[in-house]
This record gives sequence, structure tokens and C-alpha cells, in this order.
Amino acid sequence: MNIKKAFLLLSIFALLIACAKNEKISPVTENAQLEQLADGFAFTEGPVADKDGNVYFSDIPNSRIYKWTNAATLSTFRENSGRSNGLAFDKDGNLIVCEGGNRRLTSIDPQGNITVLANQFEGKKLNSPNDLWIDPKGGIYFTDPRYGDRSDLELDGEYVFYLTPNREQLIKVIENMVRPNGIVGTPGGKNLYVADRGADSNWVYVINEDGTLSNKKFFCLEGSDGMTIDVQGNIYITSPRREPYFMVSIFDKEGKKIGDIQVPEMPTNVCFWGKDRSKLFITDRKTIHSIRMNVKGE
Repeated sequence: MNIKKAFLLLSIFALLIACAKNEKISPVTENAQLEQLADGFAFTEGPVADKDGNVYFSDIPNSRIYKWTNAATLSTFRENSGRSNGLAFDKDGNLIVCEGGNRRLTSIDPQGNITVLANQFEGKKLNSPNDLWIDPKGGIYFTDPRYGDRSDLELDGEYVFYLTPNREQLIKVIENMVRPNGIVGTPGGKNLYVADRGADSNWVYVINEDGTLSNKKFFCLEGSDGMTIDVQGNIYITSPRREPYFMVSIFDKEGKKIGDIQVPEMPTNVCFWGKDRSKLFITDRKTIHSIRMNVKGE
């Protein structure tokens, strides 16, 4: 047996022992290198992986949705995307889109047909749907802040909404944040993490049976843009500050910071991607990056 093969077997054995003891492993691979995948965008956001591990992401000012494949190819998925931001796939393979410019939440089916899911609340236009998370029942949580011009706002605040699984009722579930932004839930649908970008803080809620939220608790002092979660329950936050460099910060489920991933530009959002969901895809304004991880995404 050669040295390389013996080392690989020992690494796998150590990992199996750690899993058997229910021990956590460090999310970041020690010698992993950040890889720039592509550049030349205006402002990238909202990455999400499809069932095969390919990534769809938004370029907001250019009003496009791009697709980055496992084979390292880039293509335009949709032009005139309504200045799309956050993206998510539902269980039927529909791409759910926060169209910030069009002030609506839409669904694009596999054939390319677009359906408007929500564009108003109590007869008033939404602000600018920003980011979203789909719960195990198929209900959709989305944040609705407003950045930039505020002269045409109709709602009296910036809220988090829940669209019920039957798509028939839109419920205001958070109404006491300054500017809600990034959002992600736990895989089993027990908890929801929401960033208040306007107050530089992140909060965690208990998800009730009817989709409403309760038991609000402080999570960490970071006003994140986009967020994601791994199989260990760690939360990945795109920090808006430079301390002293741009970074994706990693927190465990108790809110303890356990790592950083340094990036060359201010990060905007993250998702796990690849066929085995073991790489982290990072949108950071004009470029997109990837780094291999020790853990997989949910």
C-alpha cells in the first residue's frame, strides 16, 4: 500500500470515529484554497443549487439569472429577471424568485412558465422581496426590505412574510425589524434564522405549526446579507463589515463564532453546491468564488 492511499484510509477512519462519537468536525478544510469561478458581473446575489448541484444566481443591476454548472460552464438562465435577488428551488423543481425590482415573488417552472405568487399585502404593494427560505411543508418565508429610493413605498414598514403551502394566504410574521435581509431555516423546520441588516444583528425564532414565529432569541451581532446552513447546524453569514478583511463568518447553532473564510470583495450570499454539496459557493459583488469544505450543506 502506498503512502497516499494509507493516509486517505486513515483520514476516512478518523472521520468515521468522529461521526460515531457524534463529534463535530471543523467546517473549513485546513489547506483549502478559495477559487475564483468567474467575474465581470455588476452585483451578484441569491445563489441556490439545483438537485444536481448546479448553481443559479442573480446579477441584480443587470436583471439576469445565471447558471453555473458542475462542469464549470456559465450561461444565462433568464434575462429581464425583475432585478431578481434571492432564489430557491421547491420540491417540484420550480425556481422561486424574489423579484426586487418588480416587487413580487414569482415561480418559474421547469418549462419556463412564470407565475406570480405574491405582489401585495392587504392591498398594498410589497417593498422589494429580497431573500427567502422554503420550509418542509412548502411554505415560503421571505424578507421584504427596501434599499435605495423609498419614495414609492406603500407598506408602513419592512417585514418578513410567510406564504402558506397552498399559496392562498400571505402572513406577516415579523414586523419589528429595521431592515430584514438574509434568512434560512433548519432542515426539519424547527427554527428560522433572520438577519436584521438595519440593526447589525441576527435572530433565531421557533417556527410554529401554522407557520407563525415565536420565542425570538438573539443569535449574533452580525447584520448579514445572505446565509446558509450545513449538516452540523452551523450558520454561514456574509458579514457586511471589514474586520480587517471581507469574510464569510461561521457560527455554531449556539451563536459562537467558529471560523472565517476570507474573500477579496464584500460577500453578499452563500450556498452549498456540487454533486455532493461539499463546496461553498460565494457571491461577492462582481465575482463568484468557491471553496471546498469539510462538511456538506443541507
